[in-house]
Amino acid sequence: MPRTRQQGLSLIELMVALVIGSILMTGTVFVYVQSRNSYGVNETVARLQESGRFALSIIEPDVRMSSYWGLMNDPELVTARARQTEAISGVASGATANECGDNFAVDVYSTVEGSDNGYTFGIGRDGACDPGPSGNEQPTADTLTIRRVSQTAAAATAGRLQACTTRTTGELFSDGTAPCPVAPTGRINDVIVNTYYVSADSDDRAGLPSLRRQALVAGPDFQDQEIVPGIEDLQIQLGIDPSGLSGTATQYVNPDDVIPAGAQVVAVRVWILVRAENPEVGFIDDRVYNYGNRVNFQPNDGFRRVLFTRTIQVRNSLG
Repeated sequence: MPRTRQQGLSLIELMVALVIGSILMTGTVFVYVQSRNSYGVNETVARLQESGRFALSIIEPDVRMSSYWGLMNDPELVTARARQTEAISGVASGATANECGDNFAVDVYSTVEGSDNGYTFGIGRDGACDPGPSGNEQPTADTLTIRRVSQTAAAATAGRLQACTTRTTGELFSDGTAPCPVAPTGRINDVIVNTYYVSADSDDRAGLPSLRRQALVAGPDFQDQEIVPGIEDLQIQLGIDPSGLSGTATQYVNPDDVIPAGAQVVAVRVWILVRAENPEVGFIDDRVYNYGNRVNFQPNDGFRRVLFTRTIQVRNSLG
């Protein structure tokens, strides 16, 4: 039989096959890159949502329970307290108890207070109460201070600021000796003082802002604690009841505004701005943010952000 001649692809056929393969490969790579970018954006937004919800889950119950003083809810009936402009109270006279300001731990006259656009604590604050971990705060962020007692009863403990309350009276003490009858007519609770603020840095990385707090601990002493990194701003407004009788906020004021005599803080409006840990290639956050006392803030950088807001009612505002 005659030998058949085998022929390969022609140059034109080879080029057509290469073009089709290149198109398919380009489409596959494009879909992969788009899917990966979408996954990265979704992951970043999910982390921002998680950080914001976690921050609010810490602040919200603290605000709700402010002005809670055990068996009675009227801080005006708690003795051994002292205003920050008065002589230092004997129940918390040590340097550590007053490092965030004179009588900062025992000023139960102010169960909810804050400062507007600044890291401002009490009169006489010293360096031991500087913002951690680098001593740099976010200059535009507010601070929020909550004073109350723990929800569960505690044993009298020397060195810890506590309150002993009955249905009609209460007294602060720190020497481990309860100044009032114990259960069932009286109860001892640990005093809680938390001041929330935003630091310019976090424990793990400089330049990554974080939500932190100065918390009253045993000593009595104040300890700086990181709550969650990535919080870029904290803004608050205080909801007040001018009559002090209805328990309903009729207006919201900035922390440094003068509150009328007889008015009661019955709610706190909180804004938390969460920022991604790293900038995103090809993304520019050019939105204009207006919230709280922050007006026309436009970052114009590569960090994604999510703004959270919540209005929190104070449960014990009427005593």
